[in-house]
Amino acid sequence: MTPLGNDDIPPPGPVGEGGIVSGLYSIDIRMLDGLAGGQTGVMLLKDGRILGGDAFFYYLGAYTSKNGRWKGEFVNQEHTPAKDEHPLFGGHEVGIGFSGRCSADGAEMEATALAGKRSIRFAATLKLIQPFAG
Repeated sequence: MTPLGNDDIPPPGPVGEGGIVSGLYSIDIRMLDGLAGGQTGVMLLKDGRILGGDAFFYYLGAYTSKNGRWKGEFVNQEHTPAKDEHPLFGGHEVGIGFSGRCSADGAEMEATALAGKRSIRFAATLKLIQPFAG
C-alpha cells in the first residue's frame, strides 16, 4: 500500500459553537454486531482535521462539529502487520464514516468501516487528554 498523504483525505470541516475541542484524545474502539475485538490509540483533532494511530494502524481524515454533535470520515491504513488471529482491517485501506456526540471532555462515535467487501460497524469513546492552547 502507498502511504496516505494530504491529497488522499477530505479537507478539514468547520467547527462551530459547542463543537468538539481541538486537542489530543485517547480512543477506545469496540466492535459491534457480535464481532470480537477492539483497539486503543490516540487521536489528534485540530480545526476539522483528524490524525491518529495505534499499534498497527494510522488514520487521517476530517470532521465537522457544532452544538454537541460531530461527524466525519477518515481513512485507516496498516503501518505494522496486525498480529490478531483474525485482523478485520489488516491488509486493507479502510474508509470509515462516523457520527456522534461531543462535549468539553470528549466524544462518542458510531462508525461504519468498508474493509474490502465487508461493512464493519464499531463504536468508540474519545477522552480529552490535552486541549490545544489558544
